[in-house]
Amino acid sequence: MPLTDQAIKKAKPGARPIKLSDEKGLYLLVTVSGSKLWRWKYRVDGKEKVMALGSYGDVSLAQARELMGEARKVLRAGTDPMAERKATKLAKQVAADNSFQSVAMQWWEQWRIAKSPRHADDVIRRLKADIFPAIGKRPISAIEAPELVAMVKEIAERGALDIAKRALQTSGQIFRYSIAHGLAKRNPATEIKPADVLASRAKVNYARLDAKELPELMRNIEAYQGATVTRLAMKLMALTFVRTSELIGARWDEFDFEGARWNIPAVRMKMKTPHIVPLSSQAIDVLQTLHIVSGRSALLFPGERDHAKPMSNNTILKALERMGYKGRMTGHGFRGIASTMLHEMGFSHAHIELQLAHQERNQVSAAYNHATYLDDRAKMMQHWGDYLENCTKGNVVAFKSKTA
Repeated sequence: MPLTDQAIKKAKPGARPIKLSDEKGLYLLVTVSGSKLWRWKYRVDGKEKVMALGSYGDVSLAQARELMGEARKVLRAGTDPMAERKATKLAKQVAADNSFQSVAMQWWEQWRIAKSPRHADDVIRRLKADIFPAIGKRPISAIEAPELVAMVKEIAERGALDIAKRALQTSGQIFRYSIAHGLAKRNPATEIKPADVLASRAKVNYARLDAKELPELMRNIEAYQGATVTRLAMKLMALTFVRTSELIGARWDEFDFEGARWNIPAVRMKMKTPHIVPLSSQAIDVLQTLHIVSGRSALLFPGERDHAKPMSNNTILKALERMGYKGRMTGHGFRGIASTMLHEMGFSHAHIELQLAHQERNQVSAAYNHATYLDDRAKMMQHWGDYLENCTKGNVVAFKSKTA
């Protein structure tokens, strides 16, 4: 006679375990201690086996019958239900061991050997901040392209478009590693192009010299025969690689000489958030010289005719043209050269991007981001100042990697 919930509730433990039969091999085992455990007895390959289905209270009578029914279907298909359950459990364990995060860490340990410490640290930081929270716990073999799309869109929504693109690129490298080691069969990152899911920024290409031409340019600037203020403006732009508008609009009250930093207010920045430029010793030397020339004005670079207004934004461009760089170099070109060379020197991409004030920031994060990695950026700017000084003195004919 099939069991009922009433009969199960009335069942009391005895001196020996008691079996209360239901149907089709299902029964409830009442232990001496009073536990009530579901069991299903079946035969496979001529052998009798008993499968545990949970305890009464966690698994109701109806649920126990349902679990038994599912097991019977597996048995009728010619598979031992207990063996299948063991295999499923093992597969889940393997999947957990081969989570995206676990595999990514294996990839990073191998990949970082040939990279600079700064670059490697930057990549692991991006993994932990942007990628692991989204897909880190997922089995790497189960991740699909839509999950990657959701991840990069979430990163892009905070204004970090370049970081979103790099997150997709890094994920693709990790998937390739997993395929090579038999942990996945496909790379979903290859099924997506950034342009398919991310808005594109309009690109403006500015003329700039190759990095190998910078030493000669710095020597030509030092020997410039035009206005002293213009020569110093070019030197300061090379040392700080700020935008032309940010340079020519600079005011003396923005500079903290004791703290060796230039605090550019949000109102003068393209991203409309404050920006800090750590000043190298070379930049401070230029500023001290400049103060002798134009210190009576509130502006570092007052106009020739109207000292209350800054110099023309074409002043630096025209000076470069007079030195023979027409069509080959612009004021903005100093930013591109600095970015390229600092990356080659082994500095962190995040530090370089922050110093270039490329990363878009919302009002909530602005106060934090403009001072992020300030100590590291100060060291980077001093290294850059030292390099440009050597260029000017003729001690450098080609850049030497900081990490070499």
